[in-house]
Amino acid sequence: MTGLGRFDPVTLEGLVAEASLLTRVDRKYVVPRDGLDAVIAALDPGTRVLEIDGARAFAYESVYFDTPDLLSFRMAAQPRRRRFKLRTRSYLDTGTSYLEIKTRGARGTTVKDRGAYDPRHRDWLTDDARDDVADAFATIGVAADRAGDLDATLMTRYRRATLLSPDGSGRATVDTDPEWIEPDGRGFALPGVAIVETKSGARPSAVDRALWRAGHRPATVSKYATGLAALHPDLPRNRWSRLLRGPFDDAHRAAPQTPTDPTNEEDSSCPVTTSAAA
Repeated sequence: MTGLGRFDPVTLEGLVAEASLLTRVDRKYVVPRDGLDAVIAALDPGTRVLEIDGARAFAYESVYFDTPDLLSFRMAAQPRRRRFKLRTRSYLDTGTSYLEIKTRGARGTTVKDRGAYDPRHRDWLTDDARDDVADAFATIGVAADRAGDLDATLMTRYRRATLLSPDGSGRATVDTDPEWIEPDGRGFALPGVAIVETKSGARPSAVDRALWRAGHRPATVSKYATGLAALHPDLPRNRWSRLLRGPFDDAHRAAPQTPTDPTNEEDSSCPVTTSAAA
């Protein structure tokens, strides 16, 4: 990703402090990679970019968990008022991982719980993790014992840069080189696509306006659900049909090469396992 060098850096602490004040409206965009640089070039020079130890783009990995009947996916595909998303998120540059449980109840209230997780266990759920999920299920009317059915379903990997508007009123994440990998190693990569997510107050952010001027409009996209629907045409797909007929239709359905995993030097060749918690 070019063009980030002209922006001043912001530290993680500074980003969190300013972004925490936002009442967020989230928008997502699927942008052709060859059009991304023009959008970044159009941003105010006062835009800041997250920088940690001199780096401005970072490797992310998420492992999503679902039941054998894909309860999480189907709740999103419907969509139902009550739903959940469960994943581990790993920052491969630092070797740290978190377990994230996101639930939406009957009144539309979204609750996101996030806690540190052992990177060695990021592709399976410990007994303690399943207990936490069971408690979260109870709040949205899902039988608690369904937590015992959960297993790794899909892994995503990408590189992320984070932008902060000059006045701190909006921020955006820009994800490039996205990959989707199933437990059996099947998957696809979309190197020609970037996924941009903006977060702002009631008014659109400068990044939103730059995207609109370039002809890009918000899209309904979920890395987990859209990726799974692209891999399995028999699954419900109406909610993401435009993307599945467009950028995701060009998916190269071959298992991408697994990048070196700094958290597990002994065995970094297996992208996802489906072992049960010990």
